[in-house]
Amino acid sequence: MKLVATGLLVLMAATYFVARQFESAYISAGFVRAFAEAAMVGGLADWFAVTALFRHPLGLPIPHTAIIPRNKDRIGDTLAVFLKDNFLTPAVVARRMARLDVAGAAARFLATQGSADGRLKKGASRMIADLLGALDPQEMGGMVKAAIDKRLRELDISPLLGRALAAAITDGRHLPLLDGIIKWAGKTLDGNEEVLRAMVHDRAGSILRWTGLDETLSDKIVDGLKKMLAEMAEQPDHPLRAKAEEGLAHLAIGLQDDPAMQARVNNIRDELLDNPAMRDWIEGLWESARAGLLKAARDPDAILAGKLGDTLRQLATTLEGDNALKVAINRFARRTAVGATASYGDGIVRLVSDTVRGWDADTITGRLENAVGRDLQYIRVNGTLVGGLVGVILHAVDVWL
Repeated sequence: MKLVATGLLVLMAATYFVARQFESAYISAGFVRAFAEAAMVGGLADWFAVTALFRHPLGLPIPHTAIIPRNKDRIGDTLAVFLKDNFLTPAVVARRMARLDVAGAAARFLATQGSADGRLKKGASRMIADLLGALDPQEMGGMVKAAIDKRLRELDISPLLGRALAAAITDGRHLPLLDGIIKWAGKTLDGNEEVLRAMVHDRAGSILRWTGLDETLSDKIVDGLKKMLAEMAEQPDHPLRAKAEEGLAHLAIGLQDDPAMQARVNNIRDELLDNPAMRDWIEGLWESARAGLLKAARDPDAILAGKLGDTLRQLATTLEGDNALKVAINRFARRTAVGATASYGDGIVRLVSDTVRGWDADTITGRLENAVGRDLQYIRVNGTLVGGLVGVILHAVDVWL
């Protein structure tokens, strides 16, 4: 548009000089000359006016030119006041919010999230995946492991074990445990029979070894232990089983009430947590959890699957069908918007004003010129044409008079 407006001005200048050559010979040439002459004046005047808005014409520091750069701070303040007085007033916001069905929009939005293109589903998936990916695995892992370790060390496990054992004894769930211990003892005895015989042989006197009675004693001990374990396995009322059950009952009571026993259990707990194998297990637990979270986060369908998705759909249905709830939500949204406007309207105004003040002169000039510059060039074109028409009228009056 600058080229069009400038080209039209150059065309008028050329027309003026050509028309002057034929003015004496043709009466019509005088009208053409008058049109071109006045058009040049109008075009140049509007060029000066348009240019003076944004910069000094021809770079000359003419007073009252470069209006926008010189007054950018005042423009920013005026724009901020305009926004505040016409848009950011509680009355205006209340009228606008009264026409909005926030609850209905929220219900429709939530109802569409189960579809393949649900924005909430995709947005939540992308946000969680990016968040997990941005976290330092080592630092985050250290924090998680430290938190797990702290929670486990703070856990008073002894009373829990005592109550669990007491409940198991009451319900008879300890019997499989006793049976398992007896079977384990039998297998252990079978696997270590030679070790037991060697112990008896080593501790027997020379006379017993010379007479071979150590082997007889070993056989008696091994056979007696096997017979005792077999009887305990077959007889639910075996005295040793009763003693074992009595010991378990005392252990359950001690775990709940005996400070010394509780301290020993806590020491065992701490030793287990200090064990490198346990620390490796906790680290592996964190890595597995992190990998699982990343896998789920990268799957949009998994984010809103299950209970969360059902809850959102139920909420959407409730919002659609409960008029009283919709009225309450819309009222809350309206009051919130009005309150935010009353509380933060001045801050928004200051933000606009300070932002414009922070722009340099070239920035604000360029942005405004890009926004309205095309229409301003039309002013130059119109000024050229209107000036030419006025010139024709004046020349006609001069000829007729």
